[in-house]
Amino acid sequence: MKAKLPTKPASVSVRARIVPSRETRTQRKERALQIVDCLEKLYPDADCSLRFSNPFELLIATILSAQCTDKRVNIVTIDLFKQWPTPLKMSQAKLQELENAVKTTGFFRAKAKNLQGCCRKLVDQFDGIVPQTVEELTSLPGVGRKTANVVLGCVFGLAEGVVVDTHVGRISRRLGLTKAKDAIRAERDLMRDIPRNHWVVISHRLIQHGRSTCLARKPRCAGCGLVNLCPKVGVPKHLKISQ
Repeated sequence: MKAKLPTKPASVSVRARIVPSRETRTQRKERALQIVDCLEKLYPDADCSLRFSNPFELLIATILSAQCTDKRVNIVTIDLFKQWPTPLKMSQAKLQELENAVKTTGFFRAKAKNLQGCCRKLVDQFDGIVPQTVEELTSLPGVGRKTANVVLGCVFGLAEGVVVDTHVGRISRRLGLTKAKDAIRAERDLMRDIPRNHWVVISHRLIQHGRSTCLARKPRCAGCGLVNLCPKVGVPKHLKISQ
């Protein structure tokens, strides 16, 4: 779903120029809370954009979403789940047929192999039921922390971590909440400063913000609701506006 551009920035007080390296831990946590509040005002209805009707479908869709848009995945999974609606049926699929079914998502050979391996392990070790722990989920082929966090948060309502995708990582660095380009380290930094009850929804809101405002090449700082809370780390000078 195409993200809507916020009509106006959230109300935040004007503050002095932010220098993340000079912030105390308490100051950074306070700013993180303000960011959480602003994002809630800007994107109150933000949610997972992958379509699914059960834990298995979200697990498969999230595996396919690597290096692919959610829009494309949602198109592909319509026929995919009609043909192989359960872990058992997908585990019995011919690999070439799976490859053809997911070809337009990119890296289709690796993804098809992971889907089949994941489904076989679900059937053999978990009775065809999607597990509810990070450890068990990440034992499945093709499943890392990001996918595990998506499934646990969106299906089971379990906040075990923060989903860090391209948007979340980029915006978190611009906000000075992390320096890490590695998703695991960035997640750890976000978990440190953001209250646990916001771990699930914060990623949806940051993703929507990344699609509508904090673009990769030309962020729209002039119309950003987080402008007074953002040090704009890494943003080219000609794109910045004064605070």
